[in-house]
Amino acid sequence: MTRCQGIKRDGGRCTLSVPPGVQWCFNHDPARAQERRRNASKAGKSTGGRETRGLKRRILEVVDAVLEGSQDRGRAAVAIQGFNALRGVIDLELKVREQEEILERIEALEKNLERKGAEGWQRQA
Repeated sequence: MTRCQGIKRDGGRCTLSVPPGVQWCFNHDPARAQERRRNASKAGKSTGGRETRGLKRRILEVVDAVLEGSQDRGRAAVAIQGFNALRGVIDLELKVREQEEILERIEALEKNLERKGAEGWQRQA
């Protein structure tokens, strides 16, 4: 394996290994710039952060109400259990989304390797 020819933001050389005949890793390949932007855009539109902030806000409201005495502790305990269940669902959704993205990237890498392998065989023939 050879090293990526890309330059990192700090000015140093990228340390990632790339297969023989490949010049750049995913992060530095100019041909994949649009794909990187698309991935970043998807991450930016993710609802996980918004849902987490909303959940945190609601939990704080319940806690504040209990401390002020305007919320029954028993009802608050049940609400917190519900919030905990929602947190578990958000965590699960995030894990599923991450796995789907990883699978997409693996499939793209496999297609790229197949294409590179086919090109290599054609040159040898």
